[in-house]
Amino acid sequence: MPVLRLSETLRNGLLASAQRGYPEEVCGLLLGTRNSTEHVVLAVREARNLNQERAKDRYELDPEDFLAADRDARAAGMDIIGVWHSHPDHPAKPSLTDLANAWPRWSYVIVAVGPEGVRDICSWELHSSDFQEEVIMT
Repeated sequence: MPVLRLSETLRNGLLASAQRGYPEEVCGLLLGTRNSTEHVVLAVREARNLNQERAKDRYELDPEDFLAADRDARAAGMDIIGVWHSHPDHPAKPSLTDLANAWPRWSYVIVAVGPEGVRDICSWELHSSDFQEEVIMT
């Protein structure tokens, strides 16, 4: 099973962003390194969600935020290794929209959040035409 390494500090920041954005979806990028067995997150970036019409159940990552994160990652010897977003009032499992927009080899961290706070966090990697859950380790 693939592994996503995410420090407690970065995890807590990501969860706080998801909770702060509720009831709308929030999104961002995972910066770090990867090899054949694990993805290592070294920085988490929040990005603007441009989908204002369906912000409660869709996200559209701002391309300017993507380009800035990519530039910063490369300058620091890292890559963009994935995307994170919240699922307000829904499980931390990929939707059909998530599947349609996913890129192979990237990690997709999903945070389930509700009025009481964060419910769950899971990470997924696209293999062929379906997601495989990644183990999140610190």
